[in-house]
Amino acid sequence: LKDLKYADSHEWVKVEGNSATIGITDHAQDHLGDVVYVELPEVGAAVKQGESFGAVESVKATSDVNSPVSGKVVEVNEELSGSPAKVNSSPYDNGWIIKVEMKDAGELKNLMDSEEYSKFCEEEDSKH
Repeated sequence: LKDLKYADSHEWVKVEGNSATIGITDHAQDHLGDVVYVELPEVGAAVKQGESFGAVESVKATSDVNSPVSGKVVEVNEELSGSPAKVNSSPYDNGWIIKVEMKDAGELKNLMDSEEYSKFCEEEDSKH
């Protein structure tokens, strides 16, 4: 998706002002398979760019979810507790994981745009 930024650990971030909505990419959910559980952080928790804030568990594997930006968790997607499969069916809309109040918008420069991310995924997939 064009208006998102991407981390090389397969998370996306949608920035609106100082607020950043974060989830895992379609590519990531596709590789994970059916998501059965999402571990969410507490509201108010601090997150750091590149560091894990939770996990997504699928029938195949458990994968850490890293924050593409630093800041404070202001909202978590409680719906994922009861319907973790939303991460699969709607990774960019209903399957978002957390919302963060960003500390440093300059960190966005460290992330990829949609074109760079697509190339990154193609290169990664060709290695497997």
